[in-house]
Amino acid sequence: MNSPDARAQVEVEAPADQVFSLVSDLPCLARVSEEFGSGKWLGGSAGPSVGARFRGSNRRGIRIWSTVSTVTDADPTRFAFDVRFLGLPVSRWQYDIEPTETGCKVTESTWDRRPAWFRPLTVIGTGVTDRRVHNQRNIELTLAKLKQAAESPAA
Repeated sequence: MNSPDARAQVEVEAPADQVFSLVSDLPCLARVSEEFGSGKWLGGSAGPSVGARFRGSNRRGIRIWSTVSTVTDADPTRFAFDVRFLGLPVSRWQYDIEPTETGCKVTESTWDRRPAWFRPLTVIGTGVTDRRVHNQRNIELTLAKLKQAAESPAA
């Protein structure tokens, strides 16, 4: 696979399995994410497993759009999914979780998979002109919120 278009890492003082549970639970992911607002498992899936699909509702300001994602990895070290809109590939999102002595290191990455002809149309729908820069900022903010959520006493 080629290099991601956006990526960041954070050290989290919480067990890797706890962090996996946070990023693979759609309501929890929505609480820490900058753009993903909610998700619903499709086709009888009740949670993260390879091949499971979910409909994601995304938001940016007043703009709202939905996508369908397919889980490609769902184990304690990685949660990843491929995103499609109207059947077209949009992106891949991946959370790599590496245990450390004090908790774990989480790396969030994304790959833009939109066909070139489709990119101008997505600007209209999302309001994002530079998806790489926007996703980099969102990843950094999401990881900061994830760290806070995982390290909070209520987690």
